Amino acid sequence: GGFVTVYTDVTESRRAERMIREQNEELERRVEERTVELQAAHDKLLGSVAKQKEIAAALRRSEGRLQLVTDSLPAGIAYWDKDLRCLFANRRFASAFGLEKRRIVGRRARDVVDKKTLDRYDEYIDRARCGEHTTFEVDTMLADGRNATVRSWLVPEVGEQDRIAGFFVLSMDVTRHKRAEAAILQAAKMEAVGQLSSGVAHDFNNLLTVILGNLLPLCGADDEAADATGPIAAAVSAARRGAKLTERLLAFARRQPLSPEPVDVEERVGGMVRLFRRSLPNNIEVVTATRGEPYPARVDPHQLENALLNLALNARDAMPHGGQLRIETTFATLDSTSAGELGLAQGDYVRVAVCDTGAGMDSATQGRVFEPFFTTKQTEGGSGLGLSMVYGFVRQSHGAVQIDSAPGAGTSVSLLLPRAVETETDEETVDTEPAFQARPGDLALLVEDDDQVRTVVRRQLTELGVSLIEARGADEGLDLLRNVPDFTIVVTDIVMPGEMNGFDLAREARSLKPDLRIVLMTGYAGRDRWDEMETCDFPILRKPFEPSDLAIALRDAAI
Repeated sequence: GGFVTVYTDVTESRRAERMIREQNEELERRVEERTVELQAAHDKLLGSVAKQKEIAAALRRSEGRLQLVTDSLPAGIAYWDKDLRCLFANRRFASAFGLEKRRIVGRRARDVVDKKTLDRYDEYIDRARCGEHTTFEVDTMLADGRNATVRSWLVPEVGEQDRIAGFFVLSMDVTRHKRAEAAILQAAKMEAVGQLSSGVAHDFNNLLTVILGNLLPLCGADDEAADATGPIAAAVSAARRGAKLTERLLAFARRQPLSPEPVDVEERVGGMVRLFRRSLPNNIEVVTATRGEPYPARVDPHQLENALLNLALNARDAMPHGGQLRIETTFATLDSTSAGELGLAQGDYVRVAVCDTGAGMDSATQGRVFEPFFTTKQTEGGSGLGLSMVYGFVRQSHGAVQIDSAPGAGTSVSLLLPRAVETETDEETVDTEPAFQARPGDLALLVEDDDQVRTVVRRQLTELGVSLIEARGADEGLDLLRNVPDFTIVVTDIVMPGEMNGFDLAREARSLKPDLRIVLMTGYAGRDRWDEMETCDFPILRKPFEPSDLAIALRDAAI
């Protein structure tokens, strides 16, 4: 046998194997790199998802806070698209229509608001659709049945190509604001009328002082001469009624001095009710609603009785065919908002309500009932000062008056009076002191700028046995005081031309001669002197006065 030798060239085979191995290694490297890339992308994606979830959670929290804020605002907020479909509404806006937020969002305006109401808004909505910022007020009835004045702002949203996409709505209930505004305007009007009335009262009191001062000497020393001097006595009576009229004017103007003290309101009401039952017609039933416990208010008791009498007489006139007069007393505690609307201080008050079942009043009449000389009693000859006096007395007592009335539904007038802590009242004292007696050598300085008034007071002082020297003004009077050492009495008007008034003169006179008897006279001292009159140490004679009043003032002026 033998053998065969075969030669094979493996170079190519090895080269191919190496190539395959290198390709596999490259592939594995690429796979590994891609895996790393994919892992990084996956991790990044997971991070993005987590970040997105975090952002979404933050957005939800932000949206929740925004909803909380908008729902807490004292205003209705909404967004309506151009087709009047609601895309957003806060709780207050939805509740105004008696709906929840989820029940109003997505609905059209015609499905939320009745057509009659929607028609009232058409003009303003059209303006907003045209890109105009619009503000308006409407009186409407809310879903809870309450009548309210609502002020709304419509703000257009400009979308693509400058087209109006919709508009935002902000609505606020301004009912209380409007009431407070009306109260302020009414108070300002009444203050202006009060200033005018007080000015008239000042001049009128001077005239009455002259009239009474010249008529009284003609009547004789006693009333027995009344028959012989009937016309004069009638004129004196008319002048005295005129003086009462000015008192009522000053009460309305809040210039009439009061003597406030703790008063048991229920006790006073009880006394007045007994009077009403005897004096009112039998076809008017008088009813009281009280608790039988002290209701202390700090007021002038006589002015309170006068106010109750005026209200009862008004109620009588409102019920010509009979009805019911009801008087109620309660406590009322006013918070800052309620007190502010009435122009009062926050705190406790006594409420006295006088109610009738008469004809009632419309809103126009209610707006004028406190004006002086305004009256609905055209045929009965009402003076128009009854409610004016009530208003002035209550406001001067730091209280308020409220009226609730409607045609055919009767009228209720409520007096809110500041509550007093204590109920004790001072017992009335009877004046038993002897009248003024002039002393030998008494010399009076009379200071009055009105010539006719000065003539009257001169006569009265002379009849009291007092010699006097006259001056037309405070400056002239002060010069006399400094140069004449014999004066024992000073009688001076308060309001006079020049920089110095009666108060200033009285103080200077007291400093020059401490033992002077000083009496002040006034028809109306002016509001800026009101506090000074309240705390004045000198007797004040209010014009018109009679000789007996002057004598008492001179007696009380003794040091």
